[in-house]
Amino acid sequence: MHTSSINRGLISSSTTTFKITPTFNLAMAPAPISAIKVGHIDDVQELRNAKSSHIPPRFIRDTTERPALDKPISCSDTIPLIDLSKLAKGTTAELHNLMKACRDWGFFQVVNHGIDVELGERIEKVAMDFFMLPLEEKQKYPMTPGTVQGYGQAFIFSEDQKLDWCNMFALGVIPDYIRNPKLWPSNPSDFSETVETYSAQVRELCKNLLKHIATTLALKEDVFEEMFGLAVQAVRMNYYPACPRPDLVLGLSPHSDGSALTVLQQGKGSSVGLQILKDGKWISVQPIPNALVINIGDTIEVLTNGRYKSVEHRAVTHKEKDRLSIVTFYAPSYDIELGPMQEFVDENNPCKYRTYNHGEYSKHYVTNKLQGKKRLEFAKIVN
Repeated sequence: MHTSSINRGLISSSTTTFKITPTFNLAMAPAPISAIKVGHIDDVQELRNAKSSHIPPRFIRDTTERPALDKPISCSDTIPLIDLSKLAKGTTAELHNLMKACRDWGFFQVVNHGIDVELGERIEKVAMDFFMLPLEEKQKYPMTPGTVQGYGQAFIFSEDQKLDWCNMFALGVIPDYIRNPKLWPSNPSDFSETVETYSAQVRELCKNLLKHIATTLALKEDVFEEMFGLAVQAVRMNYYPACPRPDLVLGLSPHSDGSALTVLQQGKGSSVGLQILKDGKWISVQPIPNALVINIGDTIEVLTNGRYKSVEHRAVTHKEKDRLSIVTFYAPSYDIELGPMQEFVDENNPCKYRTYNHGEYSKHYVTNKLQGKKRLEFAKIVN
């Protein structure tokens, strides 16, 4: 394991103004042309390596935002589990379970999903190998403020904004024009090949899941694939080091995803960190071996006129254990116009969202901080 000193671990940009030029980036839109001052940002792995109990003030959340880690979660709050092999066989009961999972939860775990177990282990290994590189090596692939590709912290737009206890490494995968080849590392040597292979299998999973989701909505199974065009796909690796005061910080701020579907792989042996907001309370997602977590994104909420809703979620940290997650975002092409499908609009269900360009929504998404489902207001019709 490589480590670097705490002195090298402080990423400071407090005196720097970043000029952002238009470029397609990970969360799926052009970056803004604006000056962004992000202030001083500590690298959380370096803080952990320093073994200090001190939490920098920018990580300490307001009282109302702090996680209540001492409250037990009841067994009845376990998110649904879907067996993709049963869906493939046309099992009516499993299709009904999928419908309820999308309608009532917006989140579910899926098993027998078709991703090779060995490939899942390899993607976790190359991710960890990257995060364990010396800081100066990782900083060769910086996440420029206002964008969401590279290494660092995303969605930071001011010098006093609260920071997440997390290091991210994110890349655009498909289509080619969202890629930034300079951000694809040569170390680990098998990083790029592993990400490519893994992303190809996850892409097939997303297409497959969307067919079954369409069936639960009484739509033709290929409706989303035909509508989305060349779907945008991106991957983000999140590393949450152990934190001496997990009750004061958040690993990732509450938000919904702008994608159609999000696929989350929780690292083997990692701490429990993912929480979803259901009925006004935060529910921890207990990892199931070799399962993937799927969640509905804002795109599906809009297309179904709110029948299937995206769900606010966040990540919490652990006092002793690190956590790794690998997230894939799958969304329509940027040039697609999106709005509620006519099948979900009638006199009893008036149109809740306007028609908009997905690229414009993606630009709106990546140029605003994570703040619950507030970014979906972009599409809502105000009566």
